[in-house]
Amino acid sequence: MAFFSKNPIEPVPDVETKVWACENEECSCWMRADYSLQETPACPICKSKMTQEIRMLPELK
Repeated sequence: MAFFSKNPIEPVPDVETKVWACENEECSCWMRADYSLQETPACPICKSKMTQEIRMLPELK
C-alpha cells in the first residue's frame, strides 16, 4: 500500500552552523560543533587536528 500526500513538504532552511573540519586535505571529515564532546576534537577518521568553520547546513530541530 502506498501513501500519497497532497501537502507539499516544507523545505528545511539552511542556517550558519559552526562545524569542526579536518585539516588533512585528503580527509573530508567534519562534524557539527554542537555535537562534539571535546573542546578541541581530533578527527575521528584520520586523527588529524580539526579547525572550526562556519557552513550553511540544514537546520536541526
